[in-house]
Amino acid sequence: MLDEDRAIITWHICSHGRRRYLLIRSYERNPALRAKAPCPDGESRKLKYMLYTEAVDRLQALGAELHTAPGHARRKFELAQMRTLMGALGDPQQQFRSILIAGTNGKGSTASTLASILAASGLSAGLYTSPHLVRVNERIRVLSRTPGTAHDVSDVLIPDDDFSQHLEAVIHVAERLVSEGNLPGPPSFFETVTAMAFLHFSGLQEKCAAKVDIAVLEVGLGGRLDATNIVEPSLSIITDISLDHTEWLGHTVAEIAHEKAGILRSNGVLVTLPQHPEANQAIGEAAVALNVRGVDATAAMPYDTHTVTNMRNRYSLDIDGRHIEVDSPLAGQHQQRNIALAITAALELSNINSYNIDAASIAAGIRQTHWLGRLEKLTHNGRSILLDVGHNPAGAWTLRAALAAESQPPRNLIFGCLDDKPVEELAQILFPLFDRVLLVPVPSPRAASGSRLLAAAQSVGTPATLQPNILTALQSLPADQDAVITGSVYLVGEARGLLISEGWTSHAG
Repeated sequence: MLDEDRAIITWHICSHGRRRYLLIRSYERNPALRAKAPCPDGESRKLKYMLYTEAVDRLQALGAELHTAPGHARRKFELAQMRTLMGALGDPQQQFRSILIAGTNGKGSTASTLASILAASGLSAGLYTSPHLVRVNERIRVLSRTPGTAHDVSDVLIPDDDFSQHLEAVIHVAERLVSEGNLPGPPSFFETVTAMAFLHFSGLQEKCAAKVDIAVLEVGLGGRLDATNIVEPSLSIITDISLDHTEWLGHTVAEIAHEKAGILRSNGVLVTLPQHPEANQAIGEAAVALNVRGVDATAAMPYDTHTVTNMRNRYSLDIDGRHIEVDSPLAGQHQQRNIALAITAALELSNINSYNIDAASIAAGIRQTHWLGRLEKLTHNGRSILLDVGHNPAGAWTLRAALAAESQPPRNLIFGCLDDKPVEELAQILFPLFDRVLLVPVPSPRAASGSRLLAAAQSVGTPATLQPNILTALQSLPADQDAVITGSVYLVGEARGLLISEGWTSHAG
């Protein structure tokens, strides 16, 4: 199946002369692309790069599954279609062990920390997260120990050429399945990228050999019906649960927790922490029904709450006969829960899979965790801007707590969010902390309107102005004052790309 598909894809790329000509011509006419992708190998290199840009365009054209266009029915999520697609691709998700992580907040931080620990321990660890900040490649990464070192971690995004090849494979197979009547329609954006991640981690495709020992998979939405949930995880992790995506997952914490608990397996293992009583009860009931063994991560929490210094978490732990020096670049006291989940999961994996994970590799992995946009401080010429992707009330309260710990917190806020978020509640939590609020539309079809953002600011009495875009908002900041940018992953990603290109320095891991 895969060899036949690959032959067809290769023929399509190499023999479609007119498309090839147009792609190269488009490249030559775009100096910005030419500057970003030098072509020492000549025309073939130009063609490869443009195939990547075309791949991104084709992927983006699939649209956002949570956005329902006027006059269209809301998308129905189910796993049968994902299983059909992956079966036709050779079930690559069965080629590696996996870990599933669900929750409302902290999934990505936990996943990144755990993957880094596994890599520092000598394993090749795939990492699948969403959404991305700047480039879609960020969603698919492979972490491994750098050759010749004790615990240094190499963190590599999926290469552009591999990205293009995997997308071609998924689209080609999906189109055939649709034409044969085995799929009702093409896979969604998230389903497509998830399939690409499984292909990449499996090493099944030639020239894209990134075979991993284990993959850490962050659930996209909910858990029960999420595209990642077709794997058979070695263990499952559930992070903190709160109200978010209520129109899809339910209007109570208990209902949402029930959806998250859909990642549990019969006689499986769950790593979690005590949290909201309704969430505890829903998760507990699901675990008991499936005879799941629960592992409480409380033992990996620090005793001293005053452990956040210089935007890092530093503390010592004695757990399971190991003394671990924690030094995490993930800022904020809330990250201690995510670190605890990652440590506990790593120790559990060492028990059930006989992985050689010791205190030194755990400490090294935590220290080298790379996860941007979460209380991330950027500096330039004596100024600082704090980026945080918090986009729900729980995330806003976390940001507020972090700002309260600052001796001189920023007085300017740049804010934008999606329309399905509780804009008014977010404004009540955050806006009164600032002297000035700059409101920016998020680059998404699901963006909250400017009028709604302004009304939210007026309701809490905070001076606010509406800016046409993030660039204008950044230029409107006083030259000698610091700021915070929050409310949406899309907004933070766009801002971060602009700031880094202008010479701002990140102090994240």
